[in-house]
Amino acid sequence: MGTWGTGPFDSDLAGDFTDGLRGLASQQIISALEEALRRVAESGPRIDSGDEVEAVAAAALVASQIPGSKVVISCEDGPDEPLPQLPAPLRALARLALHRVLGDESELAKGWVDSSDATEWRQEVQLILQALGQRDHSQCTNHAS
Repeated sequence: MGTWGTGPFDSDLAGDFTDGLRGLASQQIISALEEALRRVAESGPRIDSGDEVEAVAAAALVASQIPGSKVVISCEDGPDEPLPQLPAPLRALARLALHRVLGDESELAKGWVDSSDATEWRQEVQLILQALGQRDHSQCTNHAS
């Protein structure tokens, strides 16, 4: 696996995952994101690092759709077409998956050779987690009396 940075799309596995989303119908994209997140969120004690890479990429895509999110996806990292409206439960699933990725059982978290890269990667994942925890004010209603 080639990794050239600490961002959610800075590896061959993440690139393969997002390349697999290109040309898919909206529901297929949603299903692929959900599957990637669920594999990590619902895995046993051992989590495969390849699954973790895909879950981080999927979570970043989900987070990028939240109004006001600081997670921005470049054109070459995401699907060819804009992402469809993603169901709200994907946010909770993405948060759960990222907590697992940051946990003690995570192969991905332990796999960094350089400690500064590990720190930078954790900060990237924490940024995604923070965005996923933001309240979506576009769904709020104002009940003025």
